[in-house]
Amino acid sequence: METSVLIVEDEVAIVTLLRYNLEREGFRVYSTGDGEEAVAMVKDCKPDIVVLDWMLPSMSGVDICKQLRWSPETKTVPIIMLSARGEESDRIRGLNAGADDYIVKPFSPAELVARIRAVFRRFRPALSEKTLGFAGIKMDVAAHKITRDNVEVHLSPTEFSLLRYFLEHPNRVFSREQLLDAVWGHDIYVELRTVDVHVRRLRKGLDYDGKQPDLIRTIRSAGYAMSEAASDGTIEEDLGDELKE
Repeated sequence: METSVLIVEDEVAIVTLLRYNLEREGFRVYSTGDGEEAVAMVKDCKPDIVVLDWMLPSMSGVDICKQLRWSPETKTVPIIMLSARGEESDRIRGLNAGADDYIVKPFSPAELVARIRAVFRRFRPALSEKTLGFAGIKMDVAAHKITRDNVEVHLSPTEFSLLRYFLEHPNRVFSREQLLDAVWGHDIYVELRTVDVHVRRLRKGLDYDGKQPDLIRTIRSAGYAMSEAASDGTIEEDLGDELKE
């Protein structure tokens, strides 16, 4: 499963260099040079981390960072700020705006990759470890083994990939389109209904004795999320009676 990075940078040469090096390390890369579009892309693409330049033509990186931190949808997304401004006061301003790390230009792509992995180790350990876990579910990615409350669970490769994506992003809502892109890939055509079918199978697979609470939430008009409880004020409903069978 690819970890996604959104690069917000208006210098094409830098974007090209970072894209090449990040994709070589196995990351999925999105990019934009526009601040307003960046905010929209974070909400739409839900990247695992944002690499954000300070100096942008339409909106400064500091303002983008503040806006992302104010929104409940994006406030937990890790942000690494890039800037040619290396004074201590500038670093403090960037970090106070909500950045999780601050890199001064010029920098090497290898340093950026190392910083990204360091941020994941601090804030998103599921993306830097081979074992994922949530609410009694444990996944050994290397061994392709899943247990729930120490009972082994058997899933198909597709359900395994779907569960892995949910475990990497707990408590985040994903639309069917986003799940299709993440699990099946954007280069293959699959009907949206396919997601519903595999979510149903995943639920059944995790309910190994017919008594386990359902951790895959159906969020009305939004999609699916893995959580122990519905988010505040969210109404849940199943997408079709046939999916309850």
